[in-house]
Amino acid sequence: MRALVLSGGAGTRLRPITHTSAKQLVPVANKPVLFYGLEAIADAGIREVGIVVGVDQAAEEVKEAVGDGSRFGLDVTFIPQDAPRGLAHAVLISRDYLGDEDFVMYLGDNFIVGGITPLVDEFRATRPDAQILLQHVPNPSAFGVVELDENGRVVGLEEKPKQPKSDLALVGVYMFTPVIHQAVRKIEPSWRGELEITHAIQWLVDQGYDVRSTVISGYWKDTGNVEDMLEVNRSVLERLEPKIDGSVDDTSEIIGRVVVEEGAEIVGSRIVGPVIIGANTRVVDSYIGPFTSVQHDCQIIDSEIEFSIVLHNSSIQGVRRIEASLIGHQVQVTPAPKVPKAHRLVLGDHSRIQISS
Repeated sequence: MRALVLSGGAGTRLRPITHTSAKQLVPVANKPVLFYGLEAIADAGIREVGIVVGVDQAAEEVKEAVGDGSRFGLDVTFIPQDAPRGLAHAVLISRDYLGDEDFVMYLGDNFIVGGITPLVDEFRATRPDAQILLQHVPNPSAFGVVELDENGRVVGLEEKPKQPKSDLALVGVYMFTPVIHQAVRKIEPSWRGELEITHAIQWLVDQGYDVRSTVISGYWKDTGNVEDMLEVNRSVLERLEPKIDGSVDDTSEIIGRVVVEEGAEIVGSRIVGPVIIGANTRVVDSYIGPFTSVQHDCQIIDSEIEFSIVLHNSSIQGVRRIEASLIGHQVQVTPAPKVPKAHRLVLGDHSRIQISS
């Protein structure tokens, strides 16, 4: 059995971060969200993994970060996709790599607590033509939605419907036998101009193939926007095991589950966990509150921050107070001049900012 991991896409909901970085490499508790998926695949006993990437700088970043996959116990092959043309298109272009083997398709920006091992084991044991995972969501219009009959059988799928027929959303993990290759060749592009995996699965249903579903009750998030990314970060940090490998001076206070990685320095500061401070990061005369992850080589001086993610090589100095924020790498955050009373902004395309007047 192989795995197909999708790591392309423009990541428009995470702009401006994704103007310069792959969305799958945005860290959760200081580890790229993509890595959690690769670890889950390895834990399920799968060794051969194809990763679908774009043909841009973000793709090169993914290749560099993942390498040959040996760090995860995997044998990784990268499959280029010239443009985001839909999940079914990713299957279509991966035909030669997948051959006639069963496979798991895993969306690289999805996060599932507890991994996928039991689900893969069930698929291997029963081997339906397709196995899909579902979860009840409050906003089904934002997802692929599945309709079940009174016996729990899949009868209909629709991509981001305006009037959903259920609240069951497709989780970003699918399991297929080779029959899916026939399905993706039979469908036409949707109104979005993409080959939708929902249409391919619907084709299997219409043709009488065995399509089964499992409603999961565990934690799942599509980390495609800032709010969900922060929520996943919170969830992972809640299971953090405290560990102090860096230096903490006598005037600092460490409360709760806090990780201070090697080379990090905490001076005259108060850290209230769960918090992770990356290697070689310096925190001076500051407060870092719960559910915050700060990557390596950052500086936080005379500032306050909580429920946030700070990427590597960033600096926050003299700022009170930051919360619910995603701060990119090599960012400088400083106070605005007191006079004149005006806001000076340098923002990336499609940014969103809230200012108290």
